[in-house]
Order: sequence, then C-alpha cells, then structure tokens
Amino acid sequence: MRSRFIATGAALVAAALVLAGCSTGGSSTGSAVNTKPDGKGQTLTLWDYEGDTSAMGIAWKAAIAEFEKETGAKVKFEAKSFEQIQSTASQVLNSNSAPDIMEYNKGNATAGLLSSEGLLTNLDAAVKAYGWDKDLSSSLQTTAKYNAKGVMGSGNFYGIPNYGEFVMTYYNKDMFDKYGVKVPTSFSEFEDALATFKKAGITPLGESAVEYPLGQLWYQLALSHADRTWVTNYQTYAGKVDFHDSDFTFATQTLKSWVDKGYISKDATGMKAQDVGDAFQAGTYPMFYSGSWWYGTFTAGIKNFQWGTFLFPGSKMSPGSSGNLWVVPSKSKNKDLAYKFIDITMSKKIQNLMGNNGGIPVAADDSAITDAKSKELIANFNTLTARDGLAFYPDWPTPSFYDQINTALQKLVNGSETPSAVLDELGGEYATGVKSITG
Repeated sequence: MRSRFIATGAALVAAALVLAGCSTGGSSTGSAVNTKPDGKGQTLTLWDYEGDTSAMGIAWKAAIAEFEKETGAKVKFEAKSFEQIQSTASQVLNSNSAPDIMEYNKGNATAGLLSSEGLLTNLDAAVKAYGWDKDLSSSLQTTAKYNAKGVMGSGNFYGIPNYGEFVMTYYNKDMFDKYGVKVPTSFSEFEDALATFKKAGITPLGESAVEYPLGQLWYQLALSHADRTWVTNYQTYAGKVDFHDSDFTFATQTLKSWVDKGYISKDATGMKAQDVGDAFQAGTYPMFYSGSWWYGTFTAGIKNFQWGTFLFPGSKMSPGSSGNLWVVPSKSKNKDLAYKFIDITMSKKIQNLMGNNGGIPVAADDSAITDAKSKELIANFNTLTARDGLAFYPDWPTPSFYDQINTALQKLVNGSETPSAVLDELGGEYATGVKSITG
C-alpha cells in the first residue's frame, strides 16, 4: 500500500522537463483558479488505492458524494492497487488515459520523479486560491513540494496530503494476556516477547518480504540506533551514507537472527502485505509491524479479539510522514474540478469523519474526534511529531529502491545472501540511484 521514490539526471534536463510540463497543461503559480466550478455534464475521473473500510476510503467516499452535490459533476471512480499505480504511473500519465486526479505516493522517487518529468500539475495557484498551506504544517509540506530535480522539501507544490501516517506495532491483546506478555517498553523486552511466543510454538511477527512491511521493519531497526543527521543524509544526500555502518549492520544482522530463531517465518518470502494483514486480523500472529493505514480496516474487521498498538520500543523515530498525495496529472481535462475535490477532502466535515474512523486528519476539529481508538492513534502520531520522529520511508531515496530492498531482503530471509552481501547489494544500488539524480 505504501512505498516511496525520485527523479532524473542533470539539472538542466530536469528543469527543462518541468518547464515542458507547465507549458503543456500544468498550472503555474500565475494561473487563474475557479474555486466554484460548474460541473454539470462533466465527469471527474478519480483513482485511488484505499480499501473501502479504511479511514481514507470511508472519508473519500463521503467526499465524492459531497463533490457531486456541490458541483453537479459525476465522479468516475476507479480503484487501483498500490502496485498497479506504482508500476505504470509514468506511462499512463504520459498518455490520453490519464485520470483527472489520483492518489499517489509521496517522496522523491514517486511524486518527485513524476513532477520532474512534467507529468504533474504545479499546484501553487490552487494552494493560494484555497489556502491549503494554512492547514499543513511545515513537516507535512515537506512531501508536497519538489524542486526541479524532484527532491522533496522545496520548490513547488505538486501534491496535497490530507492525512498523516506512521508505522507501529499492532498487537493481539488476547494473545499477550494468554501468554503473560506485557507491552514492551524497551528493545530487550521486545525481543523477550518474541522469544516467549516462539517458545509457545507461535510465530510472533507477521511479515511480508514480497512487499513493504519487511523493508519498513529493517529500516525501523536501523532507526532505533540512528539519529536525525543519519536520516537526513540518507533521504536527501546531504552527507555520506555507509551501508556497512553500525546502524544498517545492526538492522540487517538482527533481521537475519530473527529469521533464524523463527521469530519471522521464511514463508514471508512468498507473502504480500495484504496476506499478512488478513492473517493478523484472523488472529494468526500476535504482532504485525505496519502502518496506520491498516487502522481503520482492523477497527472494522477484527471482531474476535481485543487489539492495540504501540510505538517501536527503544526508538525515538519511526517510518512515517504526511499521507499519500492528491496529484493532478498534467493531462487532466478537469483541473478546476480536481482542485475542488481536493478542497472538499480538506473540509472539517470530511476530516472529522476520517479521524473518527481510524485516520490521522490534518485539519480536523480535535473536539470532534470522539472514537477512543482514533484518539490513541492520533496521540501516538502527535508523540512522534513532537519529538521530530517522522523518518520517512526506506525506499524513498531512489527510483527503484522499493523493489531492490524487497529483493535483497528476500535473499536475506531465504538464506541465499549473508547480511554483509545484502548490504553490499543495497549500498551499490543506492549509490547508482543517487548518482542518476544528482549527476
């Protein structure tokens, strides 16, 4: 469901692509925006990859109804999988099949890459017209803005997030109680919990190495030893990155030892994120390390046991950021309608609905959030943001790093490569990817 990535080569080429994108339909800062578009007889084509029972799925369904009521336009909604959009975005957005608006992954190698290729609309004019920047803190704006090379944090708005997200440990309270396991508050206590469940014949951690969860756990292990400078160097190329440093080495060796001890099943090499989420929901695993995007789904779907969440013990940082972005393709035929839809998703009505269904809204009324579990989720997010703990995601730095991380960690899990060899592989691919961006 979630991943993250970057841009192209030389600065002049990237700048030329951005200019070309603006001249072929992308709104510029000076473009006029109609905040009251008449949509009668028009259709807005919208893509997203949220589950129907997720907080975002529930909120955006309500936003579609509100949009149709306000504008008179019809919405042609097309559900896509995360992997579908990730693998085909560049080709589709460069064709006449591009939607008018879509959910897309934030980060250098996803939204950043598409913006540098001129495939996304510069949203500065719409941001000014609707005032969205007033609802987005500076940290949330980081993933909404991209420079000419597609590197996040500065430049123009190319996407608008309307929620936040982070990664945490989901746990089965009934299983914890049955085996006398307490919620761990340190890394050693976390490993003790893993050992207790394994001794009882239970695989403690549900994991997928085919898709994102295992890569995010690997990154979390590194973050438990790293500092903010390490994150900045890794994500924005501000300093040297050594894949054989103590942080990456600890993460990779620990992951390998957990597989060897049976804390993570070798079957993870054949499991997708959805497989593991479904298994946790069915009560198979005591713990599932994954993102807040599962929260609403579990709230709606788990009926047979009590569950909760906790931040990774012993770490001040966690994978996380703003949520995915609403982006408007350069070839969108209904840009003013697309902007209007974004604005509706930022309204108090939709934000409050998201917050009460397990989402992390960016512009809700705090007093309107009454659901106890939702309050817990938002409180954990606020704890992370208060300590500058959002560390983005492991695959953001280069265009192909998501697949490369998954492939390398599959080799680690199945034993075909040692931790050192995995770090050699990832270090080489990271360096190649960064060089293609920075020149």
